[in-house]
Amino acid sequence: MSTRRESSVAEIFFALGDDTRLSLLNKLNGRALTATSLAEGTAVTRQAIVKHLQVLDGAGLVTHERRGREVLYTADSRRIEEARAFLERISAGWDRALERLKHTVEE
Repeated sequence: MSTRRESSVAEIFFALGDDTRLSLLNKLNGRALTATSLAEGTAVTRQAIVKHLQVLDGAGLVTHERRGREVLYTADSRRIEEARAFLERISAGWDRALERLKHTVEE
């Protein structure tokens, strides 16, 4: 994996490494919402929500569209797929290592 791609994946995991941002992605799953509606019913201020959305946007995990005075955010699953593929590659390496260990122990 190239250093640029690793950096890109690290950015995704950094963005996913916060409970508030995970919650925002969960709320955005399949729908477009404003920062104000995302903040409703939480202890997090709208301004903090906007900052979290900026991190998610910077990592490519959400997209936004301005409609008049409102900004609508939606989740973008393409970057999640990139992170998933990265984890699958790592998992495959562990699977091979464990299979070799099993084979060695059985001999």
